[in-house]
Amino acid sequence: MEEYEADRDLAADVLQAVREMKAGEGRVVWPPAFAARQQTGLSQAQFAELLGVSVDTIEAWEHEREQPTGAARTLLAIARRNPKVIQEVAADMASHR
Repeated sequence: MEEYEADRDLAADVLQAVREMKAGEGRVVWPPAFAARQQTGLSQAQFAELLGVSVDTIEAWEHEREQPTGAARTLLAIARRNPKVIQEVAADMASHR
């Protein structure tokens, strides 16, 4: 990796990436936690409450400073695959307050 980085022309790589995006060839890859929350349409605060974690934790997952584990990891996978289920659970929880 160090050898690759030493020989890398970062400016050329960025310029190439911009060319690809302009040509419609590039694609954006979102962190899994961010993608899961976006698919549900929930705010960070709503998503945090639903998962039983803090907004800071959601932000850390979305910026990939931390990785979810255990049940949270499973719930994020469910949210990515079937966001409607998460939306229904969130609505049900809100109606029981």
